[in-house]
Amino acid sequence: MRRAVFLDRDGTINEEKDYLWRVEEFTFIDGAVEAIRLLKDAGYLVVVVTNQSGIGRGYYGEADLERLHSHMQSELERVGAAVDDYYFCPHHPHHGVGSYAVECSCRKPLPGMVLQAVRELDIDVASSWMVGDKKADMEAGRAAGCRTIMVRTGYGAAEADGLPPGVPVVADLLAAATMILSQDKSAGAQ
Repeated sequence: MRRAVFLDRDGTINEEKDYLWRVEEFTFIDGAVEAIRLLKDAGYLVVVVTNQSGIGRGYYGEADLERLHSHMQSELERVGAAVDDYYFCPHHPHHGVGSYAVECSCRKPLPGMVLQAVRELDIDVASSWMVGDKKADMEAGRAAGCRTIMVRTGYGAAEADGLPPGVPVVADLLAAATMILSQDKSAGAQ
């Protein structure tokens, strides 16, 4: 089994923009590319788990999302980094249209996307991490059995108050990656 770092996308990896799907509007948060490269170099799988209710609301399609993720992957690969897989939830129980208007188990704060990745990618969830900018990310990670870290980018600064005890809050994804590598190195040395 392999260890992984599950990453929320919007507000964690890239600048928060409502219903982002256009490549020309995508911008990495400073340090995010380096963070992903560091995690990959240390042997972690890097898996994006992202709510994408814009699909369910009819604002853009799954092909648009795939184009954006292909763009992300190309940009990461240019510096020797990569995301191992992307999981997304297109549903919204109240604002979705057609088959997307459902109560599902994949929409964070539920752990469905993380658990699907665990099964499909043979991940040891207990030695894995979830990093995000919302309480829903922390709840999904904890429900799946991961350790969690909140970043202050995106919605993180506003959502950091009232987190459960033991959830560290750091400046950004690079700080989260540094913490993960430091804690796992310390644990391995014992």
